[in-house]
Amino acid sequence: MENVSNASKFESIKSFQSSIKKSEKALAQMTHKGANTTLVKKRLKALCIGLAMLENVWNQRPHNYTQEDLVEARNVLVGLFPSIEDIYAKSKIGSPQRTLLKRRIKALELAVQAIDVLYK
Repeated sequence: MENVSNASKFESIKSFQSSIKKSEKALAQMTHKGANTTLVKKRLKALCIGLAMLENVWNQRPHNYTQEDLVEARNVLVGLFPSIEDIYAKSKIGSPQRTLLKRRIKALELAVQAIDVLYK
């Protein structure tokens, strides 16, 4: 895994925490409305695993995920790239949204690397 600055580590962890909070809110709203929540649950689990992998690599925090969980999470996280990169490409240069999206992409890349390094 690449050498990552403390600032990047902090931003990546904050990015995952933010994504998890947004997904939890979306899940609650969808559950309340009676909508299908399968995809949101799958993404939320993948985000939680991604965060756990970063914390495992950087802070030596243990996790309880199986190899199967990690493979599925990796696939879900990789599947998020096209839509996020598309939104990033359409965002205004220098905008706060673009900055957040850039951080989110970096955080996802680092989580996928962590899964690859630890469990492949």
